[in-house]
Amino acid sequence: MGDASVRLTEEEVEDCKENGAPTFSQFSSQVRTMMRIRQKYQAMKKRRMELAVAASTHTIAPQSRSPKIFTFEGISAHGSNPPRKRKRKKKARVLFPSGSRKAVPTREHSRAKNCLFLLCFIVFLQIYNAIENLDDHVLKYDLEGLERTLKREVFGQQDATEGLLGHLNDYLSTYVHSKPLVLSLHGPSGVGKSHLGRVLAQHFRSVVGERLVLQYFVLHHCPNEEETPRCAENLLSQVYEVVTLAEEEEKIPIFIFDEVEHMSVKLLDTVHKLILSRHSNEYLNAIYILISNLGHEDITKFILHNSSSTTIGHVRRLNLELSPLLRNNLRRHHLLWKEAEFLLLTLLEKSHVMECFVDEMSREGFYPDRSHIERLAEELPYYSVGGREFSRSGCKQVVAKVNLL
Repeated sequence: MGDASVRLTEEEVEDCKENGAPTFSQFSSQVRTMMRIRQKYQAMKKRRMELAVAASTHTIAPQSRSPKIFTFEGISAHGSNPPRKRKRKKKARVLFPSGSRKAVPTREHSRAKNCLFLLCFIVFLQIYNAIENLDDHVLKYDLEGLERTLKREVFGQQDATEGLLGHLNDYLSTYVHSKPLVLSLHGPSGVGKSHLGRVLAQHFRSVVGERLVLQYFVLHHCPNEEETPRCAENLLSQVYEVVTLAEEEEKIPIFIFDEVEHMSVKLLDTVHKLILSRHSNEYLNAIYILISNLGHEDITKFILHNSSSTTIGHVRRLNLELSPLLRNNLRRHHLLWKEAEFLLLTLLEKSHVMECFVDEMSREGFYPDRSHIERLAEELPYYSVGGREFSRSGCKQVVAKVNLL
């Protein structure tokens, strides 16, 4: 029976397999799956109840399976004790007397502001008056008239005359100075140095007076070297008289020394002593003009080597490049030129010589015929360099040529 039942069972199982009905093993696995699901549901339900109870009583912290994150919350800088807030000190109250009332401060008008405005106004008037006085002081010497005279009578030396007028204008703008103005005119023979000195002497004699202008010719006033000590004493006395008179009249005197290359060392020392004199103020307000042909070889060589440049160009280069060299050479000759401002006169071209002929013939009453002037100018010697002709003797022979007419 048992074997039959087992066999029936195996047959039934086979029949069930053939018919598609579930077997016992399959049924039991389904039951086990349902039991596991039920157990998980019961566990989840129990956990939810525990969380709800913990949240209501605040005794149990909620557990989370999410990873924990470290933060600095709850950690104090001074250990476990939290920082204490400092108590602010109460400001002391200002107590007023019971018998008085609190007064609101009022803005008072300061009298110092009026004094400040008045002081600024006075300073402005002083400055304005000083500027007006500068113009008035320059007008006394009529430098505009001197400029017109130089343009009319001095030929081919525009740069030198402009420099001369610039130095005079700056110096004559004020009356009180810390040192005299020393101008040194240099150039080859016949370019108009002595003529420029005569024009300056004539002009300043007409504006400041004869007694405030001293024109000193070395070969005329001191021809013999044996008389040099006496000439030096006479020069000192003459300069003293002039500067004393100029101090009384509040004017600036003019001293023009021509032919300085013929001055002896004793006379150069005397002039140098006058320029450096500090024992009285009247010697500080003066103009000294030194005229000489010292350094004329360097000037001639420079002009001939730069003849291809324009007239204005080589004159500017002459003053910029040659003046320092000439100053160093003349310092070795005498320390007098250490205090001087240099003005260099250039060689005259043929056109400038013709202007000299026109001016001289007009003075002598001759009609300035152009062809006649060109013929006279051709008789003079010239340097022919770079298509330009520079006179070897300048305008020195013009007077002799016109006198022969």
